[in-house]
Amino acid sequence: MPDFFRRKLLGAVAATFLLSISRVGFAASSQIVALRIWPSSTYTRITLEASESIQFKQFTIANPDRLVIDLQGVRLNSVLKDIGRQIADADPYIKTARAGQFDATTVRLVLELKAEVKPNVFALAPVAEYKHRLVVDLYPAGVQQDGLLALLQGSSKDKPEPADVQEQAKPKKKNGSRTIVVMLDPGHGGEDPGAVGLNGTREKDIVLRIGKQLKRLIDAEGNMKAYMTREEDVFIPLAVRVAKARKLGADLFVSIHADAAPNRSAKGSSVYALSEKGATSVFAKALAQSENNSDLIGGVKVDGKDRYLAHTLFDLTQTATINDSLKLGKTVLGHLGNLNKLHKNSVEQAGFAVLKAPDIPSILVETAFISNPEEEQRLLSSDFQQQMAEAIFKGLQGYFAKGAALAVRT
Repeated sequence: MPDFFRRKLLGAVAATFLLSISRVGFAASSQIVALRIWPSSTYTRITLEASESIQFKQFTIANPDRLVIDLQGVRLNSVLKDIGRQIADADPYIKTARAGQFDATTVRLVLELKAEVKPNVFALAPVAEYKHRLVVDLYPAGVQQDGLLALLQGSSKDKPEPADVQEQAKPKKKNGSRTIVVMLDPGHGGEDPGAVGLNGTREKDIVLRIGKQLKRLIDAEGNMKAYMTREEDVFIPLAVRVAKARKLGADLFVSIHADAAPNRSAKGSSVYALSEKGATSVFAKALAQSENNSDLIGGVKVDGKDRYLAHTLFDLTQTATINDSLKLGKTVLGHLGNLNKLHKNSVEQAGFAVLKAPDIPSILVETAFISNPEEEQRLLSSDFQQQMAEAIFKGLQGYFAKGAALAVRT
């Protein structure tokens, strides 16, 4: 074959090869833009955020225990290479992690585990400021059903004495002969930061601090005991928060938040209760919709059925519980007014998912507007956090001082 034709043939082969390479490269079209890890005593969550949806395969390997996740249509980048440095020594489940380019279009993640786990890997569609996400939840081995139900069990310090467990709604009696159980619910957590102030203050951090202060005040009382839906920076679904309160036999449920509004001049504290018939104002309706989006932002796997329904037993016809919630809210609001300007002078109502326990008086306290620069600075103050906790605590005391009844437990 003449050299001219040989060069033409080799050139054509090279061009074909380069074209095939480019096509393979094109298949790797999803770019990982963020990687976040949320370790907690209950479960560890890894979140991969990408420009496009991520296709994946997963499998486990024993001796040592490893979880392998192949990310398809992805190229290795600096975000993925950094995964090893994000693993905390205190992470209860992950020992080490690494990422490598397995083939031209696949990145392989290898998580070396401290113990056998039950992994739950699922994709989330874009919501709020988040793009496509792939979530990896690691639960202890042996967890039954959906791993999120394990959150109902809580830690050993969240297990009340048998006499404190309320299996179902009971007749009520006057307060005084047993311990009052209060479930405190610091809003948001983990992937869901809640509202963010002008200076970057995150709602989830502030309300957790206030919740811990309030728990100390309640536990110092001889006839009261507080539990928390979360004591760490961890995402807890709304329905699980309600179900945990019912499992622990709570007499009251107090969800703690720090409000936000498009108008940064908005300020003041507010208290909300559940509504059977719609919101009492446009603002209350919008706030409930925003708070109810916590599950979408935090990341809940939706499989077409409500795994928590048996635990929550939503029954919005129980107006007696809502009436008790309004009484509780009014008392708490009065004490908040001694500390801060009130955004509304009465308890408002809307369809807050986290307030839907049918047999527990439940309120949502918006401590202040984190979107207001002045109130953001107050929320950052440890003194104000303590004063806010004290105001809510006095409201709880006042509610029972007015003769509120407790459920009878057997």
